[in-house]
Amino acid sequence: MSLENTQAQMRKGILEYCILSILARGEAYPSEILEALKNEKLLVVEGTLYPLLTRLKNEELLSYRWEESNSGPPRKYYHITASGNAFLNELDKTWTELKEAVESLTKK
Repeated sequence: MSLENTQAQMRKGILEYCILSILARGEAYPSEILEALKNEKLLVVEGTLYPLLTRLKNEELLSYRWEESNSGPPRKYYHITASGNAFLNELDKTWTELKEAVESLTKK
């Protein structure tokens, strides 16, 4: 088993939660989402982000709007929906429980 593979799987498991959390602060363009993740050492590529955004949109947890750009094609800005906020609140509870359990089990 590869350490890098295990680390990547751990990160992938929390991406939805992180993306919803970022968008709960306000709408964002995908490159802004990538930058926020990168700033926290969660390195994600566009090929991972875009399918996730599409899936979250299809599940009606996110929505988007188009905005004209002065430097190219129109941009798609994503924002969280009311359903997305409710889902995020449940994920917050799950994360807290999971974090406490893992910390308890891994204390030395």
